[in-house]
Amino acid sequence: MESTISQSRGQYLHGPKDLRLEARELGVLSSDNVRIQIRSTTLCGSDVHYFKYSQNGSIKIKEPLCGGHEAAGVIAAAGQSILEGGDLQIGDVVAIESGVPCEDCDKCKNGRYNVCPKLRFRSSGASFPHFQGTLQEFVDHPARWCHKLPSVLSCDDGALLEPLAVSIHATRKATLQHRSSCLVLGAGAVGLMCAAVTKIEHQCRVVIADIDSGRVQFALDEGFADAGFIVTPRSSLSTEKFSQAKDMASEISRAKWPDETLVDRPDVVFECTGVETCAQASIYTVDGGGKVILVGMGSPVPSWPISEITGREIDVVSVWRYANCYPRAIEIMEAVARHEIGPDVRKIITHRFCGLESIPNAYDMASKTRDESSKLVIKAVVNL
Repeated sequence: MESTISQSRGQYLHGPKDLRLEARELGVLSSDNVRIQIRSTTLCGSDVHYFKYSQNGSIKIKEPLCGGHEAAGVIAAAGQSILEGGDLQIGDVVAIESGVPCEDCDKCKNGRYNVCPKLRFRSSGASFPHFQGTLQEFVDHPARWCHKLPSVLSCDDGALLEPLAVSIHATRKATLQHRSSCLVLGAGAVGLMCAAVTKIEHQCRVVIADIDSGRVQFALDEGFADAGFIVTPRSSLSTEKFSQAKDMASEISRAKWPDETLVDRPDVVFECTGVETCAQASIYTVDGGGKVILVGMGSPVPSWPISEITGREIDVVSVWRYANCYPRAIEIMEAVARHEIGPDVRKIITHRFCGLESIPNAYDMASKTRDESSKLVIKAVVNL
């Protein structure tokens, strides 16, 4: 079906904090694509980094970039092959899996499409021309990478499937055992999601650490963690980094579970901050033979205590987005929505914004840890 919708208005980033509301032509809808009217986009750390600096880590934007990749919406039109025999129909509510791989290379054929060398990811500056994001009215997306939502899930729930998929992928790579002990460094959205998934999938005991006491308390109050630790910021002189990391590890080990026993050394550490000292502390904190799961993106060339890693046979495992995780993410979110399992991961949305004009304010809010009323900021959503 050829859509009568010919344009999509969105907020495009031209430079640091330079957003401009623009209309772009949509073009002819491909046979295997669907045209999605975006309803919800939640903002993540990479969106904020692009907004503030026009880059995320070493990746710089090369043309105006529309942000947003955690998204869900309603199918407004569908390509001919979808209409003739696809599983999706006009009017379906779908979550968008924002990474589109080639599906032909060895990585894709082996199920690791998240590291496909030709993968395009919405709102990322890694590929050029950029694969524009979802902070706009409509996007055309391959139906293959759209996931129909059960009726119990809202578009906000659908947008949260993306960070939930990241956490499912990280947890799978951790190969957790039932009731494993876990430390999560960073109580932001992904850290909270990782904590939740370890509990949902493996009934793990979780201690969560963050410099923000409010986020740690949120994790405890909402059942994301069993114990909390507030990290004291320290100077970051390079000569002191390993010393700081050791001190942090020692302090965390003396935290206590609810039964008053010491946390000691956890089986697995999920490093969700990207902060170099935290990455180092994860090595010193984890038990011998344990795993450190690198989820956060931070310093591109960190210093590592290699003798500690090899001397205690610690596995350092990297995580890059996700692969084949959306079906399980939908199952988990549906069970949460039906109050069958917890914690309620939907509660990480703390602030809502409405309309294209609100997007600059949403970016500003997502850059903070507290709003003007001192309310905790974890994740902002834009509803269109």
